[in-house]
Amino acid sequence: MTSFSVCPACGADTLKADSTKSVVCMTCGFVYFFNPAAAVAAIIVNAKNELLVAVRANDPGKGLWDLPGGFVDPGESAEQALRREVKEELNLEIDSITYFCSMPNEYVYKQFTYTTVDLAFICQVDNFSGLRAMDDIENAMFISKNEVDTKKFAFDSIRTIVSRYLHR
Repeated sequence: MTSFSVCPACGADTLKADSTKSVVCMTCGFVYFFNPAAAVAAIIVNAKNELLVAVRANDPGKGLWDLPGGFVDPGESAEQALRREVKEELNLEIDSITYFCSMPNEYVYKQFTYTTVDLAFICQVDNFSGLRAMDDIENAMFISKNEVDTKKFAFDSIRTIVSRYLHR
């Protein structure tokens, strides 16, 4: 669990662990809960039944594989976030979305650990003509399902999601 050294409400340095998932300020009584952030991942296959894999352009996991996706913004549903992220990262429009599974994850960014719950969806894309790597994606490629190496994925959660998908 990531910790703070001062209270985000009053600035006092009197934080104390309240439980395994929260801290309390002994000065003002503020309680901060370390709840997970929502993130989404798109499982996309083409007509040849090959999996669309993104190569991360930035840390964490620069150069490693990932599924297209990202964090859910405030005010978005998971489905809205998935459509936005796939458009931003790959210039693709999702035609249909089906929930697949979720997995907990830890996302370390600039020495801060964010706990997430990664929601995976099977996505139908009918037109791949606009496919190009953009935003925080270095490259995107289709890989035959029998050639997918889950060890090349940046995050444990995505490795598990892809493994479950391939072995379902």
